[in-house]
Amino acid sequence: MKLLFLLSGEHPTLPYSELSCVGEVIDSRPQVAVVTCNNVTTATRLAMAHSVMEYLGECPADVKSFLELLKDLSISARGPFVARAKKIEGAEMVETTTYLERAMGSAISGTVSLENPSDVFMAVCSGDRCFIGHVLRSIDRGSFDARNPGKRAFFHPGVMMPRFARSIVNMSLITPGGQFLDPFCGTGGVLIEAAMVGAFATGSDMDAFMIRGARKNIPGTGLLHADAAHLPLKDKSIDAVATDLPYGQSSSIMAKGLESLYLESLGEIRRVLKPGRRAVIVTHKDIQEIASQIMEICEFHEQRVHKSLTRRVMVLRS
Repeated sequence: MKLLFLLSGEHPTLPYSELSCVGEVIDSRPQVAVVTCNNVTTATRLAMAHSVMEYLGECPADVKSFLELLKDLSISARGPFVARAKKIEGAEMVETTTYLERAMGSAISGTVSLENPSDVFMAVCSGDRCFIGHVLRSIDRGSFDARNPGKRAFFHPGVMMPRFARSIVNMSLITPGGQFLDPFCGTGGVLIEAAMVGAFATGSDMDAFMIRGARKNIPGTGLLHADAAHLPLKDKSIDAVATDLPYGQSSSIMAKGLESLYLESLGEIRRVLKPGRRAVIVTHKDIQEIASQIMEICEFHEQRVHKSLTRRVMVLRS
């Protein structure tokens, strides 16, 4: 089926990449994507989306086309309904969201209920298009805030926030029951998100202090005190990898330097990954030249965190 997604605006490319765990993106505009998907429940694992909708139709972003689309769709609500409209910044639709909502309320067959609707229909205007969908799920992004690192049993500064950790887990395409690896697991934040989507999560770290802390945060997970350049894992035993490579002088590095560590650890990731599977690698600097020697680079994203830190996110394939 076709699904319509209202995406977060926190990054220009990462929300679309994350959708690859749900299905194939066949059309997109700012903060909007149309995806072919066989199982709508997979969409609930997303971190960078607000709403999941059944795709009903789309038209050019002008009021005449919008009214004609509503007429052609001839929507009938199963119960009391409400109509919502959203205009993404830069949308070419000139009419107000109030006008669009009223037009939808008049065109849809059924009883309007603003307080207790059983159906929610939404129009999203973005760029030169206007999309109409039937809301199936609203994603609870607040649940990620409830898992912020400061609320865990073991805390260490500078760790990845849950929403971003979930997004790179999703980009790895791990599925429930799959074998997932974070070879630089630190306090276990990425492993928590992998376990929550149903994966068998394994983490390793060369810092014994971090491993002890990770055991407090995610007990029962496979945690290894090991050098990522020499992983005690079998060849082709892992379905997906997502990890944040270490940087800075404070990192414990059992290698000649960062470049050697990157090269050797990426080689180990390729060794343990099953053929054709993904590794999502986060770094503080661009290491595409190193990574391209080891695996195929499928995607590259940049995210500015603050003045002194820009994340680089690579999606690699073994």
